[in-house]
Amino acid sequence: MEYGGGDGGDHHDASSDAHKRKKRYHRHTANQIQRLEAVFKDCPHPDEKQRLQLSRELGLAPRQIKFWFQNRRTQMKAQHERADNCALRAENDKIRCENIAIREALRNVICPSCGGPPVTEDSYFDEHKLRVENAQLKEELDRVSSIAAKYIGRPISQLPPVQPIHISSLDLSMGSFGGGGPSLDLDLLPGSSSAVPSLPFQQLCLSDLDKSLMTDIAANAMEELLRLLQTNEPLWMKSAADGRDVINLDSYERIFSRPNANLKDPHLRIEASRDSGVVIMNGLALVDMFMDSNKWADLFPTIVSVAKTIEVISPGGLGSHSGSLQLMYEELQVLSPLVPTREFYFLRYCQQIEQGLWAIVDVSYDFPRDNQFANSQCRCNRLPSGCLIQDMPNGYSKVTWVEHVEIEDKTPTHRLYRDLIHSGLAFGAERWLAVLRRICERFACLMVTGTSTTRDLGGVIPSPDGKRSMMKLAQRMVNNFCASISTSISHRWTTLSGLNEVGVRVTVHKSTDPGQPNGVVLSAATTIWLPISPQNVFNFFKDERTRAQWDVLSSGNAVQEVAHIANGSHPGNCISVLRAFNTSQNNMLILQESCIDSSGALVVYCPVDLPAINIAMSGEDPSYIPLLPSGFTISPDGRPDQGDGASTSSSSAAHSGNMGRSGGSLITVAFQILVSSLPSAKLNLESVTTVNNLIGTTVQQIKAALNCPSS
Repeated sequence: MEYGGGDGGDHHDASSDAHKRKKRYHRHTANQIQRLEAVFKDCPHPDEKQRLQLSRELGLAPRQIKFWFQNRRTQMKAQHERADNCALRAENDKIRCENIAIREALRNVICPSCGGPPVTEDSYFDEHKLRVENAQLKEELDRVSSIAAKYIGRPISQLPPVQPIHISSLDLSMGSFGGGGPSLDLDLLPGSSSAVPSLPFQQLCLSDLDKSLMTDIAANAMEELLRLLQTNEPLWMKSAADGRDVINLDSYERIFSRPNANLKDPHLRIEASRDSGVVIMNGLALVDMFMDSNKWADLFPTIVSVAKTIEVISPGGLGSHSGSLQLMYEELQVLSPLVPTREFYFLRYCQQIEQGLWAIVDVSYDFPRDNQFANSQCRCNRLPSGCLIQDMPNGYSKVTWVEHVEIEDKTPTHRLYRDLIHSGLAFGAERWLAVLRRICERFACLMVTGTSTTRDLGGVIPSPDGKRSMMKLAQRMVNNFCASISTSISHRWTTLSGLNEVGVRVTVHKSTDPGQPNGVVLSAATTIWLPISPQNVFNFFKDERTRAQWDVLSSGNAVQEVAHIANGSHPGNCISVLRAFNTSQNNMLILQESCIDSSGALVVYCPVDLPAINIAMSGEDPSYIPLLPSGFTISPDGRPDQGDGASTSSSSAAHSGNMGRSGGSLITVAFQILVSSLPSAKLNLESVTTVNNLIGTTVQQIKAALNCPSS
């Protein structure tokens, strides 16, 4: 290693002699180089103090030490680059060889169907041939359709599509119901009620052009979302009715002009809302759950009935998800068989704005094909929507949420839900945020290792592991219940007449899930309106002292709470284990979870035998404990409060939101019963009559207990 002896820093007046003077070179001794190399190995960037020490130790000027380290670092960098180049060249050669081998194999490929050689026709002629064949088939279809129309009164195109499902195990055509009533036609669907339907675009082959287009759409949507999140007036106004943020459509259309805006369908309905709040979960954990479709569905079981990632367009940064772009599918629900699910194919894009601040945007993606929602009861288009997540101290996050959709209802909204849905509350930002806040509190309680959240009324839950296992069991029970009353495309409901104008809706499925009893399960549900606030209806269902007034299956026996796990700050958010008095079934307990937030409430319960409860309470895996839950969903009716003569307690007022402002309640009563433990069993009329009577009696008892008119 040589060093230019001149100090190189003395600038004289530029004389020609100085430029021509030959530089003197100084070669370091072997000991000096050995010592410098040893220091370089441990510290390639010594500071000034270290350089001065080496200077004194080796008898070299500090500047000589500095330049030696600079030269050595340059030399090391060049060595690394040479090594990388060699590795890349080797990899390139390997890929080239593989490419040649694949091309050779393609020349010798054999068709697996006929054993013949591959088609070598020009792709243009191949496509042309398919177009001609397609035109011939369309002509044939039109001809057959016109013939069929003469016999059946309508063209084939209007007939329901033939499902490629062959089911011979259940005979569900049962003649007329209730003596002269409508015939009962129940369709048995394969798999459990929570099965994800086969989506039309799960197998996609996206070109680079498609991905580039998706990236542009997502980037534009992110830009719009950030403006929606950070702008107040004139884009957002406060609602005179309830003080919520609602969008000013004139300002929106002026700021975000869209092509063909003047050709907008007059039947389209716009729902736009914004809300913000603090949740007990750190930002990165929230982002991780939002960008995973399974975790997303678990986070919002009362809203998201189906969620699926169809394609990851860009994986984003490791550990931050920044730049992650996914094509997803979801179905959103209101927990009643009267409200159809909303189906979306959409792009979800995550961007980290700065340290501790993320934005996630959703925007509908239109496939350039036939309408993918041909069987939907409403057409939904998600305009740029999403949230801003900001880290706060102590593991909290501030979340600002925007929901913005265009809705075209193909069938009128049921009158019971018209106010709630058309006001934008049913699927609005306030509901999403209320559920997120409650679920994050539940996760926080799940992570607490102490037993402060557990009220053990008899040594029932001995350990933190037992508490976590019970909470997981209860969460699965709630998820199963929500799935059982979903109007997802994996469910088909049939209406029985008799109870009221709504009627009882029933559906049946074959259960093979290890977490459910095996056999044929009949689900039945109805929705009623009561002129009582949701908070007071929830208190009625939650109170074990009044349970005998509505629980038909308890035969009037009182129940006692033997274990209690708190799930959040509201006293109503908890898991209970209940034991019935004066009953012959001493080994049967009731697992119940109740939850309430400003958007609505749930009370879900399920009989579980004592050995199964003991498995969960000992901390073992509860995944295989069979559950068949029933329960109630309670939501505000969307009408302003007229007063029901019963006050809401001050402790729950902070959580009430729309619940407190609502004049009445919409209550869905839902039961699941195991018709037979044999999957091949036939559904008989007796089972349907039993569940119909069960719901009818329960509704009458609820109305009687709450002093509501029976009709």
